[in-house]
Amino acid sequence: MKKISNFNIYAFLVVFALALSACVEDEEILLRQEAEAYAASLKVEPEKVPPQDPYMIRTTEGANALDLETPLRCNVNWADQQMILSLPYEKSAFKLERNGQNDPLPRFEVTGFTFDMMPAEQAMVRLTKEAGIRISSSDGPYTAISAQDLKGEFSEVIKMIADSAGIYYTYNAKDKILTLSRRTNMTLYTPHSRPIILGLLDVIRGAGLTNIVANWADYSLTFDADMETQKKMTELIKFFENSPTLVAYDVSVFRLYPHDISHDIEWKELLNAFDFGAITTAQAGVIGRILTTTNDISVENLQKFLGSQAKIEAVSEGKFIVPNLWLARFDIGKCSQPGADPYGMSVLAKASVEKGNEIFTDATLEVTDGQVTHFNVRSKLGENFLIIGLPNELFGVQSPKSETIVFMVPRLIRTLRTNEKVKNNL
Repeated sequence: MKKISNFNIYAFLVVFALALSACVEDEEILLRQEAEAYAASLKVEPEKVPPQDPYMIRTTEGANALDLETPLRCNVNWADQQMILSLPYEKSAFKLERNGQNDPLPRFEVTGFTFDMMPAEQAMVRLTKEAGIRISSSDGPYTAISAQDLKGEFSEVIKMIADSAGIYYTYNAKDKILTLSRRTNMTLYTPHSRPIILGLLDVIRGAGLTNIVANWADYSLTFDADMETQKKMTELIKFFENSPTLVAYDVSVFRLYPHDISHDIEWKELLNAFDFGAITTAQAGVIGRILTTTNDISVENLQKFLGSQAKIEAVSEGKFIVPNLWLARFDIGKCSQPGADPYGMSVLAKASVEKGNEIFTDATLEVTDGQVTHFNVRSKLGENFLIIGLPNELFGVQSPKSETIVFMVPRLIRTLRTNEKVKNNL
């Protein structure tokens, strides 16, 4: 056996060390590459917005700006704030109707119709097969339901299945087609009262419906509704049968740009500018603060106070109406000033009127991207709200220390359900 010399051992160790070093270096490079790749994967690429076709023909901005509500909604008389208004209306004026043709179904008796966990449209196919009626649906499949031993008039059984699945149906007798849908077009006929129809518009928008057509000749509202919306509208009609109280809010929205862009608006100076007690409460929200004030702090006096500290830019001014215990929405863009960007803001309010004319207001400010802030306020009739401290960065306005404020005045409308003869003599 040959002896291994010290030189050979040394040479082997050197080669092994070099190989090991190369492996470690390769592994470090690999790890570094993996880390860089992982870091790159965490970077959020900006959303690619498809370029707009410059040749696309659109409705003109002037036509889109036409809003028939403007003369009623965007006219606030701050000099004469009528805190309580009595409003008589005809008791039989409310009516909710479905639109479109719906022929009577064939008349025959159904006995012992049973099915188990079957989509509603399939149950309808089974039920109508012998009658030679075809089923059409564009937004199915619908809820799976079960029924046992259904009996009665054919039209009654159809209605029971449709109601259970939360869908509507229309029948075309000429073509013998039964059409199913989750939504239907409806018209709500209202009393010939502008405050009432404005309140109903605000409530329907508060429920999330925006595609509403108001007819100011016959005081009607037309919209697409599902079963849940129809139920709310029916409850609203019943609500008006008891001569309810409505809460009207006059709203003014301003942007403030401090003369000294290194300093915020000094709101504490309000305490020196007005007598003690003019501000009755102050509470913080998620963002901003809300003050309740007496009429000593009016829109005019507030502007005089702020004029020494900031440039005041009017954004919007209008009114919206909330039936007691209901939720209503006011989109400030409906009454925005020419050239002012309303940044998609909406004011939502749910009001409750208690004894002694105390008003509980659940107020929320929203923009297109979601909720900005929220307040629960208890006030007395004759007190105002002032929301302050909303940085304009929330609305995409890049101006240091600038902010948005919202001034609100709640008023009461006492409704009186009556008949036409009595109403004309009031």
